[in-house]
Amino acid sequence: VQLVESGGGLVQPGGSLRLSCTASGFAFSSCVMSWYRQGPGKERELVAHIGTAGDSTNYADSVKGRFTISRDNAKNTGYLQLDSLKPEDTAAYYCRIDILQGSRWIDYWGQGTQVTVSS
Repeated sequence: VQLVESGGGLVQPGGSLRLSCTASGFAFSSCVMSWYRQGPGKERELVAHIGTAGDSTNYADSVKGRFTISRDNAKNTGYLQLDSLKPEDTAAYYCRIDILQGSRWIDYWGQGTQVTVSS
């Protein structure tokens, strides 16, 4: 299982970015996917979650209405669209996938991509 994230960078407040997480080594359509973030001096927190078919999503209150999680199972890729960015969104963003293996859910993580919101 391999997860490769991309799309982070430096952006001004109010700007947008789109993060991608491309998976390989397993059946992507069978996994649930989440994005987490960890800001400076903070604990890692759940940002958004999407079900296997993409029809079920959940968001942290702090990002509702600004971030959008999606997935393209044909491309083995998940996305996190970040709009109306604020300085407090500055963090390393990580994708996580959970795969049902037998009777257990196993999680895998990407390497992280840095998002910095600053003027």
